[in-house]
Amino acid sequence: MIKIYHNPRCRKSREGLAILKDANKAFDVITYLEDQLNTNELKAIISKLSITPLELVRKNEAIWKSDYKGKTLTDAQIIEAMVKHPKLIERPILINGDKAVIGRPPESILNII
Repeated sequence: MIKIYHNPRCRKSREGLAILKDANKAFDVITYLEDQLNTNELKAIISKLSITPLELVRKNEAIWKSDYKGKTLTDAQIIEAMVKHPKLIERPILINGDKAVIGRPPESILNII
């Protein structure tokens, strides 16, 4: 089953969701701002994406700039920041089995569905 980690207030996330709907694929929507991810879930997503935790951070978010920017952080600290402040997580994230992609641009979703 395809999963999309979605923020309904984000235009790119809504575009990603529309791509899935247009493809007539079955999928689950995880609204990660409401159903927050725990550390293990976030680590698993990062592993499937084959990126570093820092690459999943939205660095233009105010909370990142005020609390984390310019600091030397371990991967564990970055993951902890995203668990504590889920709006720091890039979106949308699409997972299909062992494949995963950040939907920026949204068309990149087509590579794994």
